[in-house]
Amino acid sequence: MTACTLCGLPTGARAVREADVEGEFCCRGCLEVHRAVGDMSTSDEAESIASREPVSDIGATASHAEQSPANGTDQGETFGQRGLIGQPDQTTATLAASSDAGSDGALEYETREVEASESGPDSPEDGYETAFLSLDGMHCSTCEQYLESVATGTDGILEASASYATELIQVRYDPTVIDRDELAAAISGVGYRASHPDEERDDDGFDLGKYRTALAVLLAMPVMAPYVLFIYPTYLGLYPESFLYGSTIQTMVFAPLALWSTLIVIVLGYPIFRSGYVSLVVGRPTVDVLLSVAVLAAYAYSFGALAIGSRHVYFDVAVMVLVVVTVGNRVEGKLKRRALGTNMSLATTREPTVDVLADDGSTHEVDRDACDPGDRVIVTAGDRIPFDGTVVDGTGTVDEAFMTGESMPRATSTGDSVVGGSILTDGTLVVEIDDTVRTLDRLVELTWNVQSSERGVQRLVNTFAVIFVPLVVAIAAVATAFWLATGQSASEALLIGLSVLVVSCPCSLGIATPLALAAGSARAAEHNAAVLSTTVLERISDAEIVVFDKTGTLTTGEMSVESVVADDPEAVLERAAAVESRSNHPVAAAIVDAAPAVDSSVDSYASGPRWVGATVDGERVAVGHPSAFDSETERGPGLGSESDSGSGSDSESAGPDSGSDSEPSSGSWDVPDRLADAVASARENGFRPVVVGWDGVARGVVSIRDQPRENWRSVVSTLAADDRRIVVLTGDDERATGWLRSHPDIDDVFAGVRPESKEAILRRLREGGTTAMIGDGTNDAPALACADMGIALEEGTDIAVDAADVVVRDADLEAIPTILEISRGTRRRVRQNLGWAAGYNLIAIPLAVTGLINPLIAALMMAVSSLIVVFNSGRGSVRN
Repeated sequence: MTACTLCGLPTGARAVREADVEGEFCCRGCLEVHRAVGDMSTSDEAESIASREPVSDIGATASHAEQSPANGTDQGETFGQRGLIGQPDQTTATLAASSDAGSDGALEYETREVEASESGPDSPEDGYETAFLSLDGMHCSTCEQYLESVATGTDGILEASASYATELIQVRYDPTVIDRDELAAAISGVGYRASHPDEERDDDGFDLGKYRTALAVLLAMPVMAPYVLFIYPTYLGLYPESFLYGSTIQTMVFAPLALWSTLIVIVLGYPIFRSGYVSLVVGRPTVDVLLSVAVLAAYAYSFGALAIGSRHVYFDVAVMVLVVVTVGNRVEGKLKRRALGTNMSLATTREPTVDVLADDGSTHEVDRDACDPGDRVIVTAGDRIPFDGTVVDGTGTVDEAFMTGESMPRATSTGDSVVGGSILTDGTLVVEIDDTVRTLDRLVELTWNVQSSERGVQRLVNTFAVIFVPLVVAIAAVATAFWLATGQSASEALLIGLSVLVVSCPCSLGIATPLALAAGSARAAEHNAAVLSTTVLERISDAEIVVFDKTGTLTTGEMSVESVVADDPEAVLERAAAVESRSNHPVAAAIVDAAPAVDSSVDSYASGPRWVGATVDGERVAVGHPSAFDSETERGPGLGSESDSGSGSDSESAGPDSGSDSEPSSGSWDVPDRLADAVASARENGFRPVVVGWDGVARGVVSIRDQPRENWRSVVSTLAADDRRIVVLTGDDERATGWLRSHPDIDDVFAGVRPESKEAILRRLREGGTTAMIGDGTNDAPALACADMGIALEEGTDIAVDAADVVVRDADLEAIPTILEISRGTRRRVRQNLGWAAGYNLIAIPLAVTGLINPLIAALMMAVSSLIVVFNSGRGSVRN
């Protein structure tokens, strides 16, 4: 089996090729992207696409499905002429198929390499397995590297990839050396806890962060009260200094103050101290190092001052730094945790056992891990198909919406391929296993690879802190040593060093980014959008290319009757609804909903590969796919076509039965030219034609449409008005995309795109500029994760929502342009905050070094600096 030249996925038996494009591809979309990007400089780029081969049989159903080849539109020409993507030599991030991609299926990237082998993520050939573990206790992105080093230092674990964004770690291990159940214990420790996502939690949902935050506020009160009532007024001259040296004050104020401060430093400081330690271990010091040094220095100095009889203590500095940071981390953590959990549920939720059909015809329930390619499994209605495979017996209807994004279930029979993870809604199938790694597993793996490829991308403040942290510590140490050398007392020199640490304490740096992000997130929430990955508000100032998935995004995914062409439309609808009343198929439901309520006598149900029939009020009525009513398969885009013969059906099975002219079975029905034209017109407009007939004559054509969202046109126009390129991806054939191409602001429509190919297409599109991907289905998840900004509709699948950076509630497309503006404004706020914080430190640190400010003034300056950052961030949340 060869690999797609663009994305490296197996092409299967239906490889797409064209004479003017070198290589072979898994889908039409990959071919067109490769043509546009790889061959722009050739003279062939503007030539029309003359011949097209069928893509996938997406959307076929027992009675209505549209299966057609991708033909009739010069998609590649439009893409190439408009120049969506620059020349390959004009880009720095290149995606190029290796010269031997056809043999090993590998795609090489400048930043990483992804191998798409036929064996999938868990190659049985190498004997290794992959597991995902949930992580508790991650405090910052440097925890990723620490946990990876702990994991890979364990015998039997070959590779590990942790993600702070999702609080998960992916490990590749040798099950002969370490058991799956031992992985969590091997990684847990030093405040981190690993567990399998599908394990029951034994803490009854206990949220340590929530209680730590509440404790921070409660414990801060008995510390700050003495400062407000006694210590600050004395410093300001309201009380004589001797007031602080009385025995009563010593017992009632300073002793409890030291006790409460010790408790706060231990309880609230531990996560910060640990994070600072971890960042030093991995060689990337963060702001937590400065926080730790400042807190411990203020705490130790205060205890030392009490020990020698001084009352100039700075427990308040240590306590308030910890409280502010703890509360801030809690707010950030709540935003981040909204994105956790569901992504891996599809990856870890597998059928533990399957029913295997033995050679002697008996069935046995066996563990799914014991199955091998070639085994035959039995799938009954309502079950999830356990593996990718081929139907060897039985018929049924398969819901593949999670994969294809299409709302139409697909009719399957002997010889058809089925996708592991899809649901059999009707019938019973015997499936021969092709691969024990499901296509769904590959999609989850792709999503993880894209997300984890961004791991270690830290906030700008942490990048700055790599230099800033050791620099400040060095300045404080040098200042202390200098003043000691000039004859200052040890206490005075230590006060100057502490002032340097406190005044430069990166509270303003630490909150500059999260507060701006929180303000941006709050503003997005006001506009019907939930920001799951706040980093997207930092890294995108403007999206240059906006990519839409069609089904469920630009459309509602709900079927409805668009029109009825017939001499008596009401009678056609009534009889069609009577036949379809027992079906839960989306097309059947649309017909039943559109028809007037009539109490008809219905019996003698029958069905064929592409039709259903029944006796309605004593008359035989048939409803189905156009090809079931006409065996002239060479009529092209009119009624029947070669690709329209049902999936796995030959022309005889779709033709008339010599024994009857009342059902679409063998000999052509009489199909008037008017109805043949109506079928062709429906297809050209992206509708699904359903033929209704009785007495051997087709009586009408019902056009079914996946309804576009009401405001999709205005949203596309708004996005395009800011000089953005608009691209649409769909698994439909090209004939169903005319209504999209007619929009003047849509630059390109890629039809016939395979679900697994979307991620590779997004990588190509990123070569032309910053991308935003909008989708809703499981098949969109890798592309959503790959894009610079992924936006999912809330009513979409869990895995799509989990892979996205932003979730739009109520499928409100109008929120998308607003989100992009909020992203730009938030990035501007982050830069302003960090600019202020840096400027403040450039002024404050020299003042502290020269001894012009003491720790109290330093603490006040630090507080004012933080308030300025808070105010500036708040402006971003209320501005229209």
